[in-house]
Amino acid sequence: MADAQRRESGLVVEARGHVRVLTLDRPERRNALSSALQADLVEELLRCGEDGDVRAVVLAANGPAFCAGFDLDEIRELDRRGERFRPPMDRPTRALFEVVTEVPVPVVAAIAGAAVAGGFELALACDLRVVAPGVRMGLPEAKIGMGANFGSVVLPKRIPMGIALELLYTGEYVSSEVAERWGLVNRLVPADDVLPTALGLADAIAANAPVSVRRMKATAVKGLELPLWQALRLDVGPNPYLSEDRKEGIAAQREKRAPRWSGR
Repeated sequence: MADAQRRESGLVVEARGHVRVLTLDRPERRNALSSALQADLVEELLRCGEDGDVRAVVLAANGPAFCAGFDLDEIRELDRRGERFRPPMDRPTRALFEVVTEVPVPVVAAIAGAAVAGGFELALACDLRVVAPGVRMGLPEAKIGMGANFGSVVLPKRIPMGIALELLYTGEYVSSEVAERWGLVNRLVPADDVLPTALGLADAIAANAPVSVRRMKATAVKGLELPLWQALRLDVGPNPYLSEDRKEGIAAQREKRAPRWSGR
């Protein structure tokens, strides 16, 4: 990772062609989301959305866990000091999971270890998930008096309501094999293949017209809850039908060569 930079928060940022790799690197804390790590993730994701050269993001992690959720030691210390705890959606900064869903480029999660609590919510916020067998996943917030606000909203949109409510109410974990059957996992591969597979998916996305991909993500996310007639009339992001990339894509196909995307 010649171009990788590590932030003090424990976030490693690597530029890999048109793919940006963001790696959680707090293995001693099971990659728990401290305030500093959340802030750096939000900042980097916003930069990815602003950088026309970035066409896909891979979210990975070092160590035995993908992410154990919010840093409970940090929260407990705030409680001890008598500081006010603000719920995730009541803070002056952007909520991490919301930013992941709204970043204009696709985000692929590479999950080789446990993704629980806020770590599972982080995985749910991503567009695609590559996961190793036997990985523990779930939302145990009801067991410790937390809220799982993002998971409570998003999980019932991803899987049948009854199953989602059982996971939320009981706080029990499921394996990645079960999650795959529910459609929460795009690829189930050996642990050593998780990151290469995620990078391969990101490269495949990055090889396509960036105007088209950004438009597809924006339309899919914003149109999900709309009636069909409204969703079809959405006009979000750059219009690929009117782009230079549309002309280039057709020309490249007819001339049997690789396209040279301009992002315009």
